[in-house]
Formats: sequence, structure tokens, C-alpha cells
Amino acid sequence: MSFNTKSSALLRCWGSRFWRRRRQQLCPLEGPFGSCFGGARPRPILDMSYSRHFLDFQGSSIPSSMKKLVVTKLSSNFREAVTLRQDAPVPLPGDGDLLVRNRFIGINASDINYSAGRYDTSVKPPFDAGFEGIGDVVALGLSASARYTVGQAVAYMTPGSFAEYTVVPAKQAVLLPSVKPEFLTLMVSGATAYISLKELGELSEGKKVLVTAASGGTGQFAVQLSKKAKCHVIGTCSSDEKAGFLKSIGCDHPINYKTENVAAVLKRDYPEGMDVVYESVGGKMFDLAVNSLATKGRLIVIGFISGYQNPTGLQPVKAEMLPAKLLKKSASIRGFFLNHYLSEYKMAMEHLLTMYKSRELVCEVDLGDMSPEGKFTGLESVFRAVDYMYMGKNIGKIVVELPNSVNSKL
Repeated sequence: MSFNTKSSALLRCWGSRFWRRRRQQLCPLEGPFGSCFGGARPRPILDMSYSRHFLDFQGSSIPSSMKKLVVTKLSSNFREAVTLRQDAPVPLPGDGDLLVRNRFIGINASDINYSAGRYDTSVKPPFDAGFEGIGDVVALGLSASARYTVGQAVAYMTPGSFAEYTVVPAKQAVLLPSVKPEFLTLMVSGATAYISLKELGELSEGKKVLVTAASGGTGQFAVQLSKKAKCHVIGTCSSDEKAGFLKSIGCDHPINYKTENVAAVLKRDYPEGMDVVYESVGGKMFDLAVNSLATKGRLIVIGFISGYQNPTGLQPVKAEMLPAKLLKKSASIRGFFLNHYLSEYKMAMEHLLTMYKSRELVCEVDLGDMSPEGKFTGLESVFRAVDYMYMGKNIGKIVVELPNSVNSKL
């Protein structure tokens, strides 16, 4: 028996009508949104021997409603912009989609750029928040079943990850051996560092590389990948604990900017300047990065977190002398936005996963265990996790764990 997209859609439509009539026969008092016994009604699953793709993982029921975070107001203040919905409908996967029960979701500095509507000014609230997660496939469309089955672990980079369930296009999912938060660190942070350094860094043995915010989600990978290229790596951070972490992953010269003058240290120890600066802070750190460039040096800008909470999203920089400074040193500034390099994404992920599995790469995860209110668990804690990032407390990638649904048999 063969199916095309049209017949698959007809099958789903028939199944929906069949179960609706069947429920009404069994429970004539049932309303459109509830069951005879109260509470959320589990979604019925078509259990046919030739269509296993309709089954939830190990037979566990998929609820009809879920929690998710929704941007209801455009603002760089995440708490003002985002609302926790308790009764959002669980989405249905299309023909080429996976329905993923999220187990871990990643926090990014750009989450507040997203909530402020800076990436796509045509999009108006409400819209779903978050854009990376990892979890289990619990249902999938017919075409998606050619490559995936229920129960598999996948990670993804798709809008709407701040939810208990997310529909993910199968072509955008990354198949994993298990659900581990370490894998999630690679989706945005690891891929950003890998592709940007490969495409723009021109790294080679002996080059001097300065990484700002070096102990953060992306910085940790910029440090390690630069060391893999046999470069001399300097990393800025905000505490002695972070400096210790940087040493543990191979950073040659951590600089705690809370206790040391970064510009003075660089001028004293590296008078010829930096061959590459990997910059994500902005403002005064950007100015420092420009001034520290060597002849033919390259400044790679992947962000400017110091300005994201401002209404404009920016911190002032000394731009009036920038052309003269670059010309004097034959230096360059290159911006990097991951969405412009998606053609390189699959290759990058394959390489990063291989490096992690062979223990060539440390994927540091910060689950908030040291935060004032403890571990980041549940969607409610996303707000705390974003605050934690902007207080500069994290070491590695901030990840929020979502507990299993009570209906799950995992």
C-alpha cells in the first residue's frame, strides 16, 4: 500500500472524524474542549499496523494542551514581552514534520532581540519564543517517517522551542544518540563559533586570538576551536572562577576584566596586537578590540550583548575614527549571523558531534544550580535564566530542563 501527501491528509481527516463520532457515542456529555471526567483530554492516536508514525513514543498519550512562552508585546525586557500560556493547544505535525517533546531548551542572549522584534520587523505579536531545543520524537508525518521514528532523540534550531511540545520540520532536525543537554550547546553556540571561525577567521598556527566573553555559551567553543588550530588564545571573563574554567579548556591567557585592565595587559604582553578578535560584547569592549588589532588583523563580530537590553539594542562605540584605524592597519571587521550560513550548518554539526563523542570538545552546560533560586527547571524558570545570563553569572551554555509530562512513559 502506498500513500502520497493527499491521501495522508485524507487519512488524518477521516481519523479525526471517526474518533470524534466515537467519543460522542461513548460520552454524549462531552464538550468540545473537555472529557467526561474533567481535565485535559488526551489526543486519540490512530493505531494502524501500517502507519506507526501516528503513534506516540511507547504508547504514551499526547495531551491536548500544553504550556508555552509567547511574545505578547515587543520589548527588550523579556519579562514584559513574554507571557506563559498554560493552555495552548499541542500542535499537530504536518506531512514532513516531527512533534518533539522538549526535554531541554537553550537560552541565548539574542532571545531578547527576538522578543523585541529586531530580527523581522514584519512579525507582530503574538508569536512563540525560543529557537533551540532537544527532546524525543513523539509523533510525525508520513513523509518524515521515511527518516525518523517515534522515540528517537533529536535536537533542532526552530522558532517556538520555549514550549512543552514543538513541531520541527524533519529536514531541520539533528538525530542524536540520546537526550543530553551537552548536545544542545552545539546547535546555536557551537555552530556559530565553528562556522564563523572557519569562514572568517583564517586561523593558522601561531596566530594570536582574543575571545571576549570567553567563558560563555559561544565563547567556550571559540576558545577550544582556536586552540585546535594551534593558535595562542587570550580570553576575557568576569571572575576568577571563570578564568579557572578557561584554563581548563586550554585558554593560554585568561584576563579577568573585573580585576585587570584588559587594554593595559594586551599592550604590555602583546605589543604587536591580535591577529583575530572574536567579539560578542560591544560598546567599550568593541572599541578595545579595534584598538588591539594587529596589522592585517580581523575583528569578527557575532553580537553585542551589552546593548541588547537598551531600546535601540546598541551601546555607543567610537565610530568616527574607525575608517582611519582600519586603514592604518589594513585591518577588517566582519559580521557573522548564523542564519546567513545555513548551507554550512549540517557539515558543522557533524564535525562538532564527532569531536564531542571523541572527547575532543568540552560542552559546558549551566543548568542554574548555582543561581539564587536553584536549578532552571520548567518553562517558568526561563525568565530567571535570561536574567541570570544578563547578570553575567553563567559559565558555559545556559540550559533549562523541562520535566517529563505526567502522561509520559519515558
